[in-house]
Amino acid sequence: MAEGKTYFRTGLGLKRTVLPVLEGEYHSPIVDWLRERRYRVSAGGVTLRLAEEFGYCYGVDRAVQYAYEARHKFPDRRLVLVGEIIHNPHVNNRLRELGIEFLMPSDDGRFDFSQITPEDVVIIPAFGVAMREFDELRRIGCLLVDTTCGSVLNVWKRVESYARYGYTAIIHGKYFHEETKATASQASGHSGAYLIVRDLEEARTVSDYIIGGGDSDAFLRRFGYACSDGFDPARDLVKVGVANQTTMLASETERIAEEFRAAMSKRYGAENLDAHFRHFDTLCSATQDRQDAVIRMMESPPDIMIVIGGYNSSNTNHLAQICARHTRTYHLEDATCIDPRAGTITHKIVGTDRVVTEGDWLPEGDVEIGLTAGASTPNNKIGDTVQRVFAARGVELDAFLLEGAG
Repeated sequence: MAEGKTYFRTGLGLKRTVLPVLEGEYHSPIVDWLRERRYRVSAGGVTLRLAEEFGYCYGVDRAVQYAYEARHKFPDRRLVLVGEIIHNPHVNNRLRELGIEFLMPSDDGRFDFSQITPEDVVIIPAFGVAMREFDELRRIGCLLVDTTCGSVLNVWKRVESYARYGYTAIIHGKYFHEETKATASQASGHSGAYLIVRDLEEARTVSDYIIGGGDSDAFLRRFGYACSDGFDPARDLVKVGVANQTTMLASETERIAEEFRAAMSKRYGAENLDAHFRHFDTLCSATQDRQDAVIRMMESPPDIMIVIGGYNSSNTNHLAQICARHTRTYHLEDATCIDPRAGTITHKIVGTDRVVTEGDWLPEGDVEIGLTAGASTPNNKIGDTVQRVFAARGVELDAFLLEGAG
């Protein structure tokens, strides 16, 4: 869509104005110091290793920047954000403090735009929005600031191409996630079908149907919540193209693609594969880089791994899952989850929605702690966590830095 007076896709021309503000709010000298020391420092019996790829990705950085630009450009207009800009409570709360209103979906996942007027400025988050929501906002005539991540847009283009050539989009993702819903809409909005699979187990169930057929009603009872309207497995699983929610586990997306490739080859013959199966690499490079960095770290796993990021952040949860296979792992929402005085840590148990507080989390003696952060976690929250880890051993990191120890 051409950029005009009511649609901004590439910023609002205020990057130089807001960058000093962003630097002041989200920068961390501690993170810079760790980089200078090759991501490793020791003090008070604690050796801390920081993953070499962590935290803010380009898409998140850009989305937050655009939101700040919008606030500066339109200081007297009502600013409304469709959902959360990213899955980080600190950043979202800061935007609320700037006077940006958050419009959250109802229980059925729909947004009510009845109170949006043409005079309002509406910010589309990094996850994007479904086609019907975008079209409704355009009909209202409000000014749109679109921060949809470029990696998400790349997935949309693939899903659109699948629909154009009659391939059903098989989307590896969480059916309730904002990004996955927006991606699925690209198929149905272009007269195509889609089916969302959460994991390899669900992919294998679908593959079994492709190979041997089965009870369509039973299939829809299993997947009816995660497919396009009018989905018919006997018709819509003849030609499929695999896509993904960009923050899923990269290795699992590849295995799911191979599962469907093998199923189509078995059902229709390897010589006919191209007529029944398509897959393009739509994995987000930032997600891949962060996952690869912790995989390298787990080759020599630390005693404890700390993963920082929103509890509802998909990419953060997947980083925690990777680490938990190799070592004791704590998923923290932010630095305040560590209480050095009480000796406690509050964390989400990996693979569940349970948040618990535990004592005696830091063992006595020498200990090595690994640290990474999801793509929506700003550096200041990473630096604060490093400070609290060392404070749990009685090391005041500010003084430690000044002394140049370690």
